[in-house]
Amino acid sequence: MTKDGKMELMAPAGNFESLQAALDNGADSVYFGVEQLNMRARASINFTMDDLPEIVKRCEEKGVRSYLTLNTIIYDHDLSLIKNLLDRAKEAKITAVIAMDQSVIAYARQIGIEIHISTQINVTNIETVKFYAMFADTMVLSRELSLKQVKKICEQIIKDDVRGPSGHLVEIEIFGHGALCMAVSGKCYLSLHSHNSSANRGACKQNCRKKYTVIDQESGFEIELDNEYMMSPKDLCTMEFLDEVVDAGVKVLKIEGRGRAPEYVATVIRAYREAIDSIADKTYSKEKVDYWMGLLQTVYNRGFWSGYYLGQKLGEWSAVPGSMATQKKVYIGKGVHFFPKPSIGQFVIDAYDLKVGDLILVTGPTTGAKEMVVTEMMVEDVKSDTAKKGDSITIPMEFRIRPSDKLYKLVKVEEPGTQQNSVEEGAYSH
Repeated sequence: MTKDGKMELMAPAGNFESLQAALDNGADSVYFGVEQLNMRARASINFTMDDLPEIVKRCEEKGVRSYLTLNTIIYDHDLSLIKNLLDRAKEAKITAVIAMDQSVIAYARQIGIEIHISTQINVTNIETVKFYAMFADTMVLSRELSLKQVKKICEQIIKDDVRGPSGHLVEIEIFGHGALCMAVSGKCYLSLHSHNSSANRGACKQNCRKKYTVIDQESGFEIELDNEYMMSPKDLCTMEFLDEVVDAGVKVLKIEGRGRAPEYVATVIRAYREAIDSIADKTYSKEKVDYWMGLLQTVYNRGFWSGYYLGQKLGEWSAVPGSMATQKKVYIGKGVHFFPKPSIGQFVIDAYDLKVGDLILVTGPTTGAKEMVVTEMMVEDVKSDTAKKGDSITIPMEFRIRPSDKLYKLVKVEEPGTQQNSVEEGAYSH
């Protein structure tokens, strides 16, 4: 929970672009992986130990909490790396570590790092909360719980005065938006069996997102399925009942997506930031929710459902192999220079064309993810409405760009769901 009493909004960061996008769009906290011992070991460009000071510096400048995810299954040969990583995290002054293995919990406790319990542990009742309260101040509940069950646990924490090592009441965190996994709290072995690549070591191969045919081996009969992607759930979305999430006593809302693009982080965090603030000032309404849902649909998604929070027994499965986003980005070019006094950015066009009136996206490790409409531009120092491949252009803009920032054009998708899965996969990132 934040100092002003609002539910904490926790953003994913798979790289510096996404980190900056989270910071610029109102995140209260950011979680990230370092090296390979996290549940996004392959799905994103993970940070290194040397990045820790810069991550913490950027977060502290914005008053944002920093959480290191160290939540995979741990083997004996990992122990020295774990201790080194936690020592470096302590030195860099990260806020907390998200853990599931007792070796990580024990060493973090030993050196005085705040601990958050990962959803991988499967916390589903108050007695389990009491047990882990000996080590941790915050716990991510199992995704399979209903909101009614979540609320009961939150109420019981207050009733039984369950406190963590800090002396404060234990805070409950839940996943609020993003990709869901077909397995219970992400404990899946499909990838290990098929590719010897363990999902529980952060190396999921996304088997569940593919199309399968089920065959009766005795008769050879192919069983017809109602849905072609019967192991690939739609993305979780709590926007339409976020007021009920707040009312349940949830203190931290976690957004999934360390494997997704910076514009995804920017858009989703901006929408949930506005929604949480509107609940606090009592202006949360159906009209606003409809607007936010429209925003969420513009970025990568497999369609939305409410997870198990509202009591559904079965999941809702994707009907398409790719994203249901109503908008896609098309690479146009890269940044060259920024002129600060007139606030003008210079770019070189590497592909396709650009017109006045187009919606563009600029991304970069320091820039984050910024969107704007091109209101005017100069092509080779001459005012023009159109730029083509090879042109050097300048555009008035309200934010600073850096050399080699990437320039994209955002265009409407005529048939959502036809885009194939890409780097923006996402499954479980605890």
